[in-house]
This record gives sequence, structure tokens and C-alpha cells, in this order.
Amino acid sequence: MNLKSPFFEKTQHSTRVFHDEESAIKKLSTQLLSLLPAQKDRPIVFVCIGTDRSTGDSLGPLVGTKLYEKKVSSFHIFGTLEEPVHAVNLKETLKHIQKLFPNPFIIGIDACLGRMKSVGSASLGVGPVKPGAGVNKELPPVGDIHITGVVNVSGFMEFFVLQNTRLHLVMCIADLIAKSIETVHNEREKEFNASPVYQTVRHYKQ
Repeated sequence: MNLKSPFFEKTQHSTRVFHDEESAIKKLSTQLLSLLPAQKDRPIVFVCIGTDRSTGDSLGPLVGTKLYEKKVSSFHIFGTLEEPVHAVNLKETLKHIQKLFPNPFIIGIDACLGRMKSVGSASLGVGPVKPGAGVNKELPPVGDIHITGVVNVSGFMEFFVLQNTRLHLVMCIADLIAKSIETVHNEREKEFNASPVYQTVRHYKQ
């Protein structure tokens, strides 16, 4: 969980969409597609950070699980409800990714708290997400780019807020992110249809 809203700092090439916004999937997927590397042979890895022990912090694992179920075979997914990536195993997971893949392009996905007007939105930006702000741990930044979802309001009793975040809202944001990634996957598959098939590894147990 990144307790600081991504909207307190301007991010280059940032995009923000709300889960109930018209054409939200199209907007988010179009921007994500433009940020991914053009090389078909560069591994694309999604690191979905969080834990299902906290409703507000379950966004990442929910997205990872949805992507695993959608079988986005040319993308590599770390972090699901079954095998979450969180503060305890994040460093180990990132080392494992670097050993598995040459020069991976990593997308960090995490929940965050933010301003009232931003709750219910997903943000895509260049640069890493910085997890661990709320667990008093020095955790490494994650991602060449990042996607964050604002699940509730920040500023007061954050852990209590996380525990009392509505699952429905988290699910809606997770659906938006997962469907946008699926759309990007399908577009890239069409583009590289005549090319050699990507290495397929969808789900990694820790």
C-alpha cells in the first residue's frame, strides 16, 4: 500500500481515469499501450502489490488474480490472492524477476489513499510506485511505470481507513485495471501475430 496519493506530485505522462467514467478502459489501455516497449522480445512483468488481509490493500492481488484468470499469456504476472507480493517478500520477488528475465520492463500496481475527489480512480504514470509508506519499512520502488488505484481518503488513521474500505469500490477499480491490461495484451498480440510466440509464464508461486 502506497499511502501517499500519486496526485500530490505531478507525474510525467500521467493519466487518471475513474472506474465509472465513460470509455475508461479505452483511455487507460491506450495510454498504457503507448508506454510499453515496442520490442516484442522484451519481457513485460506486472508486479501486483498488496495483501488480501486488508480490504483496501487488496487491489494489487485482485488485479493479479483477474489477469491470471484472463490468461494474458504474453505478460508475466506476480502477485495474486493466492500468492500475494507484499512487504515481507517484495525484495525477494524483485530479485527473482531479475534472475528470470533479461532486462524486464516492470509495471508496478498498488493501491493508495488520496484526496476525496480522487477516490475511485486509477492513475498510470512513468516511474516506479513506492510501496511501504504505511508499514514503516524501507521497501524498494517498483516499476518502470506504475498503475495505482485510489481506494479511500488519506490523512487520518490510515490503517483503520484501509480496513474499512468498501470491497465493491476496490473490485471496480481492479476490474478497470485488469480489463485495460487485457485490452493492451490483445492489441499487442494482434500486432505481433506473425512473430514468434512469447515465452509464456503467467503465475509465479513464491
